[in-house]
Amino acid sequence: MTYRTMQGKEIDMDQFIRKNELTPAVGNMRVNARGDQIGSGGKIIKPRESVIAEYYETNPKAAVQAAPTVEVTVEVDAAPVEQKPATDKSKKTQAE
Repeated sequence: MTYRTMQGKEIDMDQFIRKNELTPAVGNMRVNARGDQIGSGGKIIKPRESVIAEYYETNPKAAVQAAPTVEVTVEVDAAPVEQKPATDKSKKTQAE
């Protein structure tokens, strides 16, 4: 994902995210930008995968369920469509 700023500079957002994912997030949650729980000195205590897994174990109703699939068939009428020749409406005769 490359974005162009108002001043014409290009920013590669994927590179920006990868570069800063281990940076501590601003706030009081003690996590980094990726979502890992961090301790003193920025050391990772729990990776985000285990945090997410723990959440879904304690909250079973929050688990994502796949939507039921529906099969749809569409029949197309194969009869040819007759086209009328275009009439020129710009040449109208006026009765005098």
